[in-house]
Amino acid sequence: MQAEPKKSLVGVEYEVEIGPVAHGGHCIARTDTGQVLFVRHALPGERVVARVTEGEEGARFLRADAVEVLDASKDRIEAPCPFAGPGRCGGCDWQHAKPGAQRRLKGEVVAEQLKRLAGLTPEEVGWDGTVMPAEGDKVPVGEVPQWRTRVQYAVTPDGRAGLRRHRSHEVEPIDRCLIAAEGVSELGVERRDWSGMESVEAIAATGSQDRQVVLTPRPGARLPLVELDRPVSVLRVGEKDGGVHRVHGRPFVRERADDRTYRVGNGGFWQVHPKAAATLVTAVMQGLLPRKGETALDLYCGVGLFAGALADRVGEKGAVLGVESGKRAVEDARHNLAGFDRVRIEQGKVESVLPRTGITEVDLIVLDPPRAGAGKQTVRHLASLGARRIAYVACDPAALARDLAYFREGGYRVRTLRAFDLFPMTHHVECVAILEPAAKGS
Repeated sequence: MQAEPKKSLVGVEYEVEIGPVAHGGHCIARTDTGQVLFVRHALPGERVVARVTEGEEGARFLRADAVEVLDASKDRIEAPCPFAGPGRCGGCDWQHAKPGAQRRLKGEVVAEQLKRLAGLTPEEVGWDGTVMPAEGDKVPVGEVPQWRTRVQYAVTPDGRAGLRRHRSHEVEPIDRCLIAAEGVSELGVERRDWSGMESVEAIAATGSQDRQVVLTPRPGARLPLVELDRPVSVLRVGEKDGGVHRVHGRPFVRERADDRTYRVGNGGFWQVHPKAAATLVTAVMQGLLPRKGETALDLYCGVGLFAGALADRVGEKGAVLGVESGKRAVEDARHNLAGFDRVRIEQGKVESVLPRTGITEVDLIVLDPPRAGAGKQTVRHLASLGARRIAYVACDPAALARDLAYFREGGYRVRTLRAFDLFPMTHHVECVAILEPAAKGS
């Protein structure tokens, strides 16, 4: 007999007590039958009416939105953004929380992930539990830092720019994004007709006046004549190859960090917060304390941000190897670091390139992996190289915790950990962990 389909619970409402924050921009609650609810737009300690947005009877957990607050937290504020809230724009998770409370919640998530996935306490990783705001981001309650230098707008079928709703392909049309950096807002993307486009990415460099839009047309659509409120370069995503191609203007923007200018081409990766690159370079270099003549690896190196900082500090007798999978990023990294004779950039996946290099020992390692982390195989290889210090830059606390557990198996302990709020109003948090051989710290 075929089993009966399970009954959807979407739209069902529960009155619940909100428990602790969880990784992903929501809090945990339970229905009166004990089923777990992941509730957005709520805060720990509140009593709310939660409406189910995903899930069915018997599911391990349900997703829900707090649609009515019966007993509010002292940390709750009215969301400054008119497009935030249940069923609306999914770009921000914590518009309804005071800025200090947001950082506290992020700290609780980092601590919980470290404990659950690595068995580590804040004390064991040399962290005081705080999440530091970036310079200039301490704003009064009710105000929002304008930090997002890259905004990916989705486009409605009738050509309006907007942002996607949470876990949905539906578009919430907007007339302004409060967290967008001034350089993005002043382009006026939201005021234009983008008929025929799938998406429009706006990029405002902070190291220069360079502005760029990257257009992704719908199949068969022609590019519009782009007339924005500021001079801007235009790129397009190819329909057949998925590559990014120049339409007019520069195919890159110029960014600045650590007294060096970096070329970032074709919409390539650069830290989104204006202060992020400088903040992270400082944290990494303070943790590693590079010495003249040392050898270093910069893994997942992008356009060479950390490789450049390392090369400056290890000097002419030192050497730096960067590894990056993206072809255009490698071209940019080689251009950006052309002034250093002892820097080499290799293209390919870290797990493939590292064994090919024949490197058996190194003094310092920086790794800044994608959200999924480095993984057991790569961490095991890195631990075998005997580095005196390793800097792990992480945008996902769960992946960081898993990899720290692997490093512990490889004989490394965390010397210090620092956490930075480089994504205000969202659940994302950036961490820098400095590791050293366990024997040294015992």
